[in-house]
Amino acid sequence: MKDINLTDYRDDIDKLLVYLPWLESKAGTSVSRIYSDNNLSANSVPFPVYDSTLLNFVNEASSTGLMDENYAYAYTNYGIRSIDDEKEAISHAGVSDGALLCGIMSKYVLSGMRRGTVWSTAVTEGIFLLILKRMKVLLEIWDAPLA
Repeated sequence: MKDINLTDYRDDIDKLLVYLPWLESKAGTSVSRIYSDNNLSANSVPFPVYDSTLLNFVNEASSTGLMDENYAYAYTNYGIRSIDDEKEAISHAGVSDGALLCGIMSKYVLSGMRRGTVWSTAVTEGIFLLILKRMKVLLEIWDAPLA
């Protein structure tokens, strides 16, 4: 698990904060649907179709320095086992817990590239929203206010 000082990633966080209004509006709702067409055969595999804003957010997030492929260590170090544990850890994260916030975000962004429902879960459960709000608060406390 890499040591992350959020103030070093201010520009990356600023890029993602643009999505806060969209994430707030979509919390608790579905941002994907299963593609279905009457012309599909019974042997076709259904696949999810995502909201374009979600795809832009994931693409933007994955290109930042906030991603940590060793996110599992954050889960182990903080004893996180469920979505409720994630939400509680996010809400209690301090300025020294940048690795925790990035680890949780990384889990959803990176594993969503392999499993279709992960990104939707992060939006529906408000995980991305909570992380970005917490990062914003922490940066405002320890640095200059954000947009």
